[in-house]
Order: sequence, then structure tokens, then C-alpha cells
Amino acid sequence: MSDVTVTTSAATPPAGDGRSTRWNSHRARRHDDLCRSARRAVHHQGPDLSMDEMAGAMGTSKSIVYRYFKDKAGLQAAVGEMVLAEMAQAFGAAAEGGGPPRERLRAMIEVYVSMLASSPNVYRFVTRIEQAGTMSTFMAQVQRYLARLLRQVLAEAGSDLRFAVPWAAGVVGFVRGTGEQWLAADAEQRLEPQVLIDLVADWIWLGTATVPGDPADTNAP
Repeated sequence: MSDVTVTTSAATPPAGDGRSTRWNSHRARRHDDLCRSARRAVHHQGPDLSMDEMAGAMGTSKSIVYRYFKDKAGLQAAVGEMVLAEMAQAFGAAAEGGGPPRERLRAMIEVYVSMLASSPNVYRFVTRIEQAGTMSTFMAQVQRYLARLLRQVLAEAGSDLRFAVPWAAGVVGFVRGTGEQWLAADAEQRLEPQVLIDLVADWIWLGTATVPGDPADTNAP
């Protein structure tokens, strides 16, 4: 269905009416299509597009964009939710996939660095939505994935499993800080993405050697 067939004056069909389901389904599909179009526009033209420029790049009118997203912040939040949901799924697959913990840790770092390297404009656009809480919720989810992986490392080392949560928070902050410094650097000063991934993974993994053993064993002879 084209944009012109959706009118602001059209009343939503009554609940229970088959037309209501079709209408809601149409709106959900159209919402997602517009999010993907906005993401492509940002990817190719940058994160600072005005709403007029954004609508033009999306191939629709500004009134249609406002109809579905209210304002630019709403569009930004919707695109952010879509992108972060995809990244969270990729993080989960990496953290809970096969292979030893070190390989899974590296795979998680690769998800993040690959996002920065392949679509820096989208990353910048998405990370501006932190005030809405979407980004902080995403980071908390990534910390939970990491904490589960780190508990396995701690268990195998005979260490206190309580270390996993603060350790995960530190890892997330470290990786994000390193990635954003890399993104902000002049292109000629940047490491190759795969080099950065290996380097960060090694830095984090070497930290496992500093994790103390079980506190119950500290007084053992």
C-alpha cells in the first residue's frame, strides 16, 4: 500500500473488527520499512540530516515521517531500537555460541567493532539516543551476556562468581571507550578493524590472570 492511501483522517476500525488487524499490521510494516529507509539514509548521507533531507532520502514526504514518528527524536529512537535489537541478538549468539570462552569473547568484540567499521554514521546516529534510555538498556543487556560468559571463566578458575558482574561492566565500558576512540581518530591513525578486535580481546583476556581465587581459600596454608 502506498503512502497516499494512509490518511490522518481515517479512523481506526473498532477492536475485534478484521479491518483493525489489517490496519495495525499495515502500520507495523510501514513503520519498519520507514525505519530501514531512515537507516539507509543515515548510512549513506550521515547522522546530521534534517527532517526534510531525511524524508527525501527515504523517498517519502516529511508529513508521512511525522505521522509515524512524531518528530526527529522519535525517528531516531525507532531506528536505534531496530539497530540495537539486531546487535543484541548478535551479541547473544556470540556469547552463547560454541567454542571456548576466549573465542566467544572475541566474537562479541567483533560484533561491536564491525558495526563501527561498517556503518559509522548509523552508530553515531544511534548513540545519540542515550537520554531516552534505549542505549543504557542495551548496554545492560550486553553486560548480562558477558557476565554469564565470565561466570564460566571464574568457575573454571575456582574464583568468586560475584566478580562476574563488575567485571562485565568494566569490559563493556572499556570496549566502548576503545571503539569510540578508534572511530574518532583520523583515518590514517586507525588500526585495521581485525587488528583492533584481536588487540582488545587479548587485553581483556590477559586480565583473567589477575582475578583472585575464592575468598574462602585466602587463608589456606
